[in-house]
Amino acid sequence: MHPDQPATRLATRLAFLVAGFGVACWAPLVPFAKERLMVNDGVLGLLLLCLGVGSIVAMTLTGFVNARYGSKPMILAGCLGMTVILPLLPLAGTPLELGSLLFLFGASLGSLDVAMNIHAVEVERAAGRSLMSGFHGLYSVGGFVGAGFMTFLLSIRFGAFASTLTGAILMLIATAFIRPRLLRGGGTESSHVSVIPRGIVWLLSVLTSITFLSEGAVLDWSALLMTSTRLVTDARGGLGYMLFSIAMTAGRLFGDAVVGRIGDRNALFWGSILAAVGFACVAAASLAPVAMLGFILIGVGASNIVPVLFRRAGSQTAMPSGLAVAAISTFGYAGILVGPAAVGYVAKLSSLPAAFWMLAGLLCVVTLAARKATA
Repeated sequence: MHPDQPATRLATRLAFLVAGFGVACWAPLVPFAKERLMVNDGVLGLLLLCLGVGSIVAMTLTGFVNARYGSKPMILAGCLGMTVILPLLPLAGTPLELGSLLFLFGASLGSLDVAMNIHAVEVERAAGRSLMSGFHGLYSVGGFVGAGFMTFLLSIRFGAFASTLTGAILMLIATAFIRPRLLRGGGTESSHVSVIPRGIVWLLSVLTSITFLSEGAVLDWSALLMTSTRLVTDARGGLGYMLFSIAMTAGRLFGDAVVGRIGDRNALFWGSILAAVGFACVAAASLAPVAMLGFILIGVGASNIVPVLFRRAGSQTAMPSGLAVAAISTFGYAGILVGPAAVGYVAKLSSLPAAFWMLAGLLCVVTLAARKATA
């Protein structure tokens, strides 16, 4: 299959869609898992951490495996792993069983995440135009669809196992469609066997971690910030994250055209400025509409930063592109894991708005490093 065939581009988009759909199908099951296993919030937090740890462990290995065997086997393995494990999650009878399954589920997601981004780099390079934002946009669309799909089935009392099994069947169908349309080329042998960043990849990794940390903070802390400052009622606490998600998805779906026109450097520079201004609006807001505008600016501004960083990881020459993509993916997920705790620590020392000011400052690092990252 030629890298620039429409079928190959479609398969790549579906891989991103499956990843977003699969992980979103798990999110509505968390309350059911807590009730079934009768665990407290502390134990539940450790169980949820297993998913992230599994992802990071797999990411450190996938780049090396991909360099030898190509991205197709890893994409299929990740899709099939998530498909098989998803229906097993509601059946876990002990915290140990659930933690083990979440670790494997996270490992499948991590493998798929790295491999599909490497595949996307190859497809985009062959096309000779910006495609990465659209690929990442399909991940966001998959998240919306998966969460809505699972929530709907659970709301009509379809049952957790039956709901996840239905979702898994849809993922299996998509995987079967993807399989013959992925690039068949194998990887190349490399003397590099580590995903430890080298040269410019260090900078790309740090910028990815900052961006993922900021995005994760909106997910974990936006509702509490909005309600604790009495900008909205408890029932409307999720409105900020909803606007952020819509803005980010739209920004990515239209991002290829925008980035193709203004270039990677301007996308990083102006995108990070917009996101930083958005965090400042949220942190300083005394009126709900100002905060809502801030969340929209964060979503639009941050939407194309990560896709650009992945593209740059794929085009640099300091280390093999597959290992570079694995490196920045690992750093990005580390940012997601560390982010909530870091924001909470700053909030405890000062306040939650102060933590959001900190995030605005971190995004300015992306602004200052835009030229170097795209040199």
